[in-house]
Amino acid sequence: MHVVTNRRQGRHREYVTHLLRRSYREGGKVKNETLANLSQLPDEAIELIRGALRGRRYVDADQAFEIERSLPAGHVAAALSMARRLELGRLLDRAPSRERDLCLAMICQRAIAPGSKLATVRAFGQSTLGWELGVADADEDDLYGALDWLLERQARIEDRLARRHLEDGELVLYDVSSSYFEGRTCPLARLGYSRDQRRGTPQIVYGLLCDRPGRPIAVEVFTGELHDDKTLPAQISKLKTRFDLKTVIVVADRGMVTRANLELMADSDGVGWITALKAPQIKRLVASGALQLSLFDEQNLAEISAPEDYPSERLVVCRNPLVATERARKREELLAATEGGLQEIADRVERGTLRGADQIGLAVGPALKRYRVKKHFAIEITDTSFTFARKIDQIAAEAELDGIYVLRTSVAAETLETDEVVRAYKGLAEVERAFGTLKGPELQIRPIHHRLENRVRAHVLLCMLAYHLTWHLKAAWAPLLFKDERPPLARDPVAKATRSAAAQRKAQTKRTQTGQPCHSYHSLIAELGTLTRNTIRLPGAQATFDKLAKPTPLQARALELAANAPVTE
Repeated sequence: MHVVTNRRQGRHREYVTHLLRRSYREGGKVKNETLANLSQLPDEAIELIRGALRGRRYVDADQAFEIERSLPAGHVAAALSMARRLELGRLLDRAPSRERDLCLAMICQRAIAPGSKLATVRAFGQSTLGWELGVADADEDDLYGALDWLLERQARIEDRLARRHLEDGELVLYDVSSSYFEGRTCPLARLGYSRDQRRGTPQIVYGLLCDRPGRPIAVEVFTGELHDDKTLPAQISKLKTRFDLKTVIVVADRGMVTRANLELMADSDGVGWITALKAPQIKRLVASGALQLSLFDEQNLAEISAPEDYPSERLVVCRNPLVATERARKREELLAATEGGLQEIADRVERGTLRGADQIGLAVGPALKRYRVKKHFAIEITDTSFTFARKIDQIAAEAELDGIYVLRTSVAAETLETDEVVRAYKGLAEVERAFGTLKGPELQIRPIHHRLENRVRAHVLLCMLAYHLTWHLKAAWAPLLFKDERPPLARDPVAKATRSAAAQRKAQTKRTQTGQPCHSYHSLIAELGTLTRNTIRLPGAQATFDKLAKPTPLQARALELAANAPVTE
């Protein structure tokens, strides 16, 4: 007897029948007889019958073996594969040690599912990570000790990263951000300008150095009240002295570059820089005639000079029409909202419910300041009247500069052409992207709960190293993510960046080019976490063995990409 499966393609679907048949001889001929139609049975029952007829023997699954434990393993395998490709262990320290394994485990765990040190200790036993690195028995004190060990090696780690990714003449991106504290006892925690919108909360400031593609090279922590520009001298010293770069081009935000910093870079042999002018400086260029707005009648990019104000510097003037339109829209909304608040006050004065110049002034002040367009309104207040009007000429003068920004650089044209200067400055978006990842759910650098200064510095360094790992994972997984694998290089460096046709298709269909579901980094990590390692015991035996579940095609592809990704130097 045997089972025969027949398939017939119908108009709208495929018809499948499973028949139990018997073969016999009659009169020297082989004949077949159908004994039963098995089509209504579940697939697993049909396979059991098929196997039994072929001589296989089956036992109850509970009697054959038992699964003692299943641990998520796929995301651990991907993180460790990439860490080995990056030689992350040797980056931390040349000699193997328990502290090195603990730090590597903390870096991988933060890239998988960030949490507190207590949550990290527990997570080591909730996946295969602790078992893979031999740190499943670690406690919180072990992790804090490993953090102290890591901080002692920060300079050597950053030196090794610089040797891997920086060369003489390299463009180096630098920017700062801040993160808030829970608590007030750390010496680094001070009140300052909060980028987290946490006014009145202590914070730290940290500066991040990246290479041109956006890989983090070094990070430094400063007290929370320090101004951005005060952090730059330490980075110049680091690039020239510690990294031993003979020539380097520093790309920094306009808030970073003061007269003192420019003098410092000018006195540092081989240091070039690219930054931008602030709005009042641009207005002075227009007023002096050095910047003619008619330049943008037929182009949106030009190079000018202003030897009196900016000697030995190149000024690259850009105008982005999209930014100009957005700025005009936003200004009009703010002006209209301010007018609405002022009109309510004027109506109260007219009705007689608000009198006295002092009382009217107290009501007008907050309404003018709320949307920060006070400079665009002229107001008159008496004891019995209140009038306001827009400063039309002033608004029009500001509107002429909408979308215009001016880059300044000390780099010669032979080294960087005009369009390359613009692209280099736009590269600061990579550092902003790094800050977004550090602060977001992927790495969760904030809020900071450490109390000791060294622990805070070690925590920031650990997060930077975790970002280094996730940066490479995202690059390797680009075919599976919504990430644009090959973003087109626009001829016009000022124009808005565009996505490739392949990236647009991924965004529209939510599918990769091979038809698999498209993921974010976070969702792909979760998908890999469903791939488990199972500990199995046979009945009556003391020994156990481990077996990895069969990966789905998506999981197999993600693991393959992580294990074989080219790591560019």
